[in-house]
Amino acid sequence: MSFGKGHHLHLIDGSAFIFRAYHALPPLTRKSDGLPVGAVSGFCNMLLKYIDGNTGADAATHVAVIFDKGSHTFRNEMYDQYKANREAMPEDLSPQIPLTRRATEAFNIACKEMEGYEADDMIAALSCRAREAGGRVTIVSSDKDLMQLVGDGVEMLDPMKNKRIDREGVFEKFGVYPDRVVDVQALAGDSVDNVPGAPGIGIKTAALLINEYGTLEELLDRAEEIKQPKRRETLIGHRAQIELSKKLVMLDCDTPLDFTLDDLEIRDADPDVLLPFLAEMEFRTIVKRISDKMGREAPAVAEAPAAVPEGVDPPAELPGAPDLPFDHGAYEKVSDAPALERWIARIRDLGHVSVDTETDSLDEMRANLVGISLSVEAGKGCYIPLQHRPDSTDDLFGSDALAEGQMPLGECLALLKPVLEDDAVLKIAHNMKYDLKVLARYGIAMAPVEDTMLMSYALYAGEHNHGMDELSERYLGHVPIAIKTLIGSGKAQRTFDKVPLEDAVKYAAEDADITLRLWQTFKPRLPARRVTTVYETLERPLIAVLARMEQAGVQVERGTLSRMSGAFAQKMAELEAEIAELAGRPFNVGSPKQLGEILFDELSLTLPGGGKPKTGKTGAYSTGADVLEDLATIHDLPRRILDWRQLSKLKSTYTDALQDHINPETGRVHTSYSIAGANTGRLASTDPNLQNIPIRTEEGRRIREAFVAPEGRTLVSLDYSQIELRILAHVAGIDALKAAFAEGQDIHAITASEMFGVPLAEMTPDIRRQAKAINFGVIYGISGWGLARNLRIPREEAQGFIDRYFERFPGIRAYMDETIAFAKANGFVQTLFGRRINTPEINAKGPTAGFARRAAINAPIQGTAADVIRRAMIRMDAAIEGLPARMLLQVHDELLFEVDEAAADDLIGRAKDVMEGAAHPAVDLSVHLAVEGGKGATWAAAH
Repeated sequence: MSFGKGHHLHLIDGSAFIFRAYHALPPLTRKSDGLPVGAVSGFCNMLLKYIDGNTGADAATHVAVIFDKGSHTFRNEMYDQYKANREAMPEDLSPQIPLTRRATEAFNIACKEMEGYEADDMIAALSCRAREAGGRVTIVSSDKDLMQLVGDGVEMLDPMKNKRIDREGVFEKFGVYPDRVVDVQALAGDSVDNVPGAPGIGIKTAALLINEYGTLEELLDRAEEIKQPKRRETLIGHRAQIELSKKLVMLDCDTPLDFTLDDLEIRDADPDVLLPFLAEMEFRTIVKRISDKMGREAPAVAEAPAAVPEGVDPPAELPGAPDLPFDHGAYEKVSDAPALERWIARIRDLGHVSVDTETDSLDEMRANLVGISLSVEAGKGCYIPLQHRPDSTDDLFGSDALAEGQMPLGECLALLKPVLEDDAVLKIAHNMKYDLKVLARYGIAMAPVEDTMLMSYALYAGEHNHGMDELSERYLGHVPIAIKTLIGSGKAQRTFDKVPLEDAVKYAAEDADITLRLWQTFKPRLPARRVTTVYETLERPLIAVLARMEQAGVQVERGTLSRMSGAFAQKMAELEAEIAELAGRPFNVGSPKQLGEILFDELSLTLPGGGKPKTGKTGAYSTGADVLEDLATIHDLPRRILDWRQLSKLKSTYTDALQDHINPETGRVHTSYSIAGANTGRLASTDPNLQNIPIRTEEGRRIREAFVAPEGRTLVSLDYSQIELRILAHVAGIDALKAAFAEGQDIHAITASEMFGVPLAEMTPDIRRQAKAINFGVIYGISGWGLARNLRIPREEAQGFIDRYFERFPGIRAYMDETIAFAKANGFVQTLFGRRINTPEINAKGPTAGFARRAAINAPIQGTAADVIRRAMIRMDAAIEGLPARMLLQVHDELLFEVDEAAADDLIGRAKDVMEGAAHPAVDLSVHLAVEGGKGATWAAAH
């Protein structure tokens, strides 16, 4: 039967599948000969997932995977710079490209490519012909270039997000409907494909213009009518370039094809072809999975040792999670004691369980427990609903009534408490700290624990994020149920206790199942990547420490914050008057648009390097902090604006907002620490962020006055003195800095004396301040521009300081060069304690490369400092045991404690010993880690 009405064609973007597979998975080599096959493995899994999902009334009747063939096409004849900026294909991906074609054919799926034409043109031609024949088309891709094809009978499917893209989806992306997409692209250009477009016009502006004038041709014919001078000149002066751009982005529906739609009819895979190919690739898991599915005996797979780079874990060689489907129908709802007791017996038999709590809030200090999910084996999970409520929209007064079919909360916790507190049973969770704190509020002290989020962090910091959904998709090939599908979003969002039990079981049990499989996947990789010690000594023990700190919180005085807010408002008003005088007229200081007009039109300021900041898509001048810091080196107005913005931020972010964070039950502020937030190991504080309270200004330091000790208690602050500079002196072998630290000298004054030839006796505060800025700036790979902004001096002078610094301390330049070389060769850098910070962009080109190099230079120093304070925090509880004291906060290099007044000095002595000796015995530093301590009724007084 010829292709026609009732038929459904799926066109898979082969290149997108390949690159997604390549970037999503860790490197994998074939064991017999070391051939890279990671992208092929991922590609096969994606095809399998597609085939398994191609069921039901909407299933495809015809399918093809469309590939690019070669890089030279008819567009290069039109414009020789087309795609000229594309980076070369990664060396280990190139040999895998032909294998993906073989994989497609092995699955008996049509595999098509044509010399001189891009895959997108073939997809366009096939889509047009299928639609003309009366059939439907789904383009399996998220490529924006294909969105011009969407329309009646043609839609797109983003396979990663499992999201369909129709005409409205295209409008959401481009601001126009599919028939005008090429017009918008012609104006906006494309830096990736090197399509020139109209300089200075982005997608939003292009869409506005096309919507106003109807078509690109009409816009260009009437360009003289445009009132905005620069935009008018751009369209008139670059008309030929814009028209060429439209030809480059328009897909060719008349692309000649040497096959027909009927050739693309779906065919079952031949096991005698597919299984030998998969065995040849040595994909054991896939071979077994498909053999079982086809009822065939699995062919033998080579057992030769793998040629694997040191420290890299090839997943196929390591034990991991069983490759089982996620069957939501197999998950169990536990609603009575006998059912839960059966689960508990199994937990005790196996000695481990993954645990996940469902609550009605993200705030662990206020969240109510709604249910608990458990899993002990891959593919098996249960959910114990406890406090779900009917989601009745007509119940205007609310209700405490519980939905039917749940287990009584007290009965459930009484049964679970012994096993969750049993030292012989390992509890596994993703972001365990949250579950620890929730269950602690119900009297359960869960231990011992493991955290799959922190395993991922120890293994892959810098490579990707560590959220459960992303890890599931990346390492298990499974897209979890999205929470938004259950609770909604925005104003219509509901809490989890209103989710129907049937839906809650599938979602919650799946989370526990995924967590268990991630644990099975990551645990063997820790020793393979040599990060077991990092996970076991720096990550895992910190969970309970931070949970206790967050539960303790810190007392904050609402009245003090309120008075500060008033004082800041008054100071802002004074600055506004001063700003108006400098500007020559009053204006809205908080308006970037008005500020830009003042600075660049009325005052005619230009950046130190010449010119005015590039206008954004709205046509307004850029007035970000970087621009103002540059301008502050030449004019007072931007300096005052920066001062005003700082006060505005202090008021809105701290003195106003902190009042809302005071817990009504405890009267204290309870921040939350993210252990896996920064790649270097630094902790991040959120809700509220207490780590970014500025201390370099008097106003910023005053905020700490609102943090107080209760009556009879005092606050103690202990702070590492210049820990990162000390670590730099050690790793770079800088004798002058080591000697200065050993003798307790002023390191910034010593640096200034070394650099500028000024005797210490003649040192001025300004010279010392410059040296301090350079000392800390160098650690972060600061540029001449960056230092110029910090010191508000000309760039040439700042660059001269940096050059002189490297001349005086040559060991620093050597350290930087060696670190970058190591990162380029290995793809990561390490702290002194073995923490691995991956550097996937280190060999990139352009601006990304500069950032990656600076990050690689800084990471071992900042990361080592972060590891030191982690080690101190982990040892602290044992050191201060017996003292009426508790640790409250960590702010980068500082720890804050609350202690009875009489025991403050004893606490300082013990805590200081722990902090100064935190590196030993793992690392023998050649520089002493000095810690300064203080105490007081407020945080400001203690610090």
